[in-house]
Amino acid sequence: MKTEKEKMLAGELYNPNDKTLLEERHNARLLFRKINQISTNDTKLIISLFRQLFGKTGKGLFIEPPFYCDYGYNIKLGNQVFMNYNCCILDVAEVTIGDRVMFGPNVQIYTATHPLDAKTRNSWLEFAKPISIGNDVWIGGGAIICPGVNIGDRAVIGAGAVVTKNVPNDVLVGGNPAKIVKKIDN
Repeated sequence: MKTEKEKMLAGELYNPNDKTLLEERHNARLLFRKINQISTNDTKLIISLFRQLFGKTGKGLFIEPPFYCDYGYNIKLGNQVFMNYNCCILDVAEVTIGDRVMFGPNVQIYTATHPLDAKTRNSWLEFAKPISIGNDVWIGGGAIICPGVNIGDRAVIGAGAVVTKNVPNDVLVGGNPAKIVKKIDN
């Protein structure tokens, strides 16, 4: 029989109030709260704590606190990732972010989701779908990336976009729901 964490990581319905999961979310909160309270002059300590929080980090990581997440260990970052203020990543499933990716302020990434049928949803069970963001991507301020979305290399997500479907390489998307605005000549 699978644990609730194993179900969560497999993308199956799971109970988020499981003791182990509650403890892991609590530990992540303690760490990101510490990060969010440190003087921004102490960038070495901030980066060191982010490296403890995340599952994988590359070189050249720079994140402007405040930052929020569920677990941290499901976040995998490439090289030269920049996140501006107030980023929130609900990393119930894996979030993979490539190299040279930039986030504007208030970017939100949600892997967590809920059943559509009310009876199952009212059981308080939930599930998640992984998110993947390619290399050389720019995500504008206030954009929301929804569960299960894959964003291709060199894509640009316009400010305030709500991305509900996969985004191919070399395009600008915007709007709610986000649609391709134009192809980018890279």
